[in-house]
Amino acid sequence: MVRIVAVVLIAFGLSACQPEAPPQAEIVSQNANDTRIAKNLFGAIPVASRAAPQAIGGYARGCQAGAVQLPETGPTWQAMRLSRNRNWAQPETVDFVQDLSRFAATQPGWSGLYVGDMSQPRGGPMLTGHRSHQSGLDADIWMLPPQRLNLTPTERENISSISMRRASGAYTNSSWTPQHEAILKAAASDPRVARIFVFPGAKVAMCQSATGDRSWLRKVRPWWGHHYHFHVRLNCPAGDASCAAQNPPPAGDGCAEAQGWVDRILNPPPPDPNAPPPRPRSELTMASLPGQCLGVLNAE
Repeated sequence: MVRIVAVVLIAFGLSACQPEAPPQAEIVSQNANDTRIAKNLFGAIPVASRAAPQAIGGYARGCQAGAVQLPETGPTWQAMRLSRNRNWAQPETVDFVQDLSRFAATQPGWSGLYVGDMSQPRGGPMLTGHRSHQSGLDADIWMLPPQRLNLTPTERENISSISMRRASGAYTNSSWTPQHEAILKAAASDPRVARIFVFPGAKVAMCQSATGDRSWLRKVRPWWGHHYHFHVRLNCPAGDASCAAQNPPPAGDGCAEAQGWVDRILNPPPPDPNAPPPRPRSELTMASLPGQCLGVLNAE
């Protein structure tokens, strides 16, 4: 049976600066041949489900129930790009972001954090951008040190973060500070955190400067593109059997691996003329997501 999910925005307490809700997508029973593009369904729902919090499936193939919304502005943070409606996550993620923002506010030159994309209200694949951020356990933290936390919604759409990389990502640039390292260290030292993704030059810089206990570096992994923000990924919440956990990080601090990334950036191998062309990534369909995700879409 086909039914339309009806959503009453006022009942859910959406603020006035939320974007106008897009039309609701038709949702029908799932089956193994359900080829509907999942992002079109999840991207059309503007509010979370009324359910117990649950991270369902994996970070890049899942959804979330019972999400909570990071308030658009707090004493030590602001959520950015409000038109995307991606400041939703599992309660543990929202708590973590607020905790990290309070630590950031203790750093010279930082009044807190600018918080980028978290997840959509019901998680799932996003209409644009990320392949992950689907189960409510990922958050992007801007590299730009906030000087003020009273940006208007319009300002939050137009302001940009700043890049930390130099020489195509091989090194940090002059904008990189000890405060960036301190905030990354605090995030990686939190037991709730499974991974932090940041561009290779930052990992190498921290490998060179870190002293004392270096175990936190193990969670910090070099990854393409993360020079305007760093990406925090939390562990599955305790007792959440529907959540697919992140593999443990490799042994050691990962510094040799990070240097290898830098070496490949500076001295890339010649292209293989016999290599087949890369295959385009296919869109995730509803059939490729955990079965519970249909229930998340159907829920009130």
